[in-house]
Amino acid sequence: MNERAGEGELVIKPVTLEDVPAIVGIDAEVTGSAKADFWYGCYARQNTDAKCRFLVAHRDGEVAGYTFGAIQAWEFGSPPCGWVEVISVAPQYRNAHVATKLFDAVVAYFRDNGIDTVRTMLHIDDHQLISFFRMQGMAAGPYIELEMQAD
Repeated sequence: MNERAGEGELVIKPVTLEDVPAIVGIDAEVTGSAKADFWYGCYARQNTDAKCRFLVAHRDGEVAGYTFGAIQAWEFGSPPCGWVEVISVAPQYRNAHVATKLFDAVVAYFRDNGIDTVRTMLHIDDHQLISFFRMQGMAAGPYIELEMQAD
């Protein structure tokens, strides 16, 4: 999938091993925590599990953003649905519709695989990300997440 965004062409494709260090760097910059094992694990999952899709957006040869989605079935009694587990854009590429293009690409993957419901989970205080997903047409679903400390 090729799209125009900002100065250069935005190219969205499956993540390659060469993309992972840049993804680790963007994540560390955005979250303040480097999680290389997690990102290499996502790369491995996309190569071993056909229900996973790890996509990267390149612009002018640089990683501009990425998303990871997975088709999951019967969690909490839910029929198969697509989960947008992660979506992130490098700060210098924000406000260039990169996240929207990544979201559209992962939703197209779900749709192409017979999935008609898409879900995600967000921190309740992440108003920017909540606004982004609402702008994509998402709204509160029928499930409520509960948790406790197991210590």
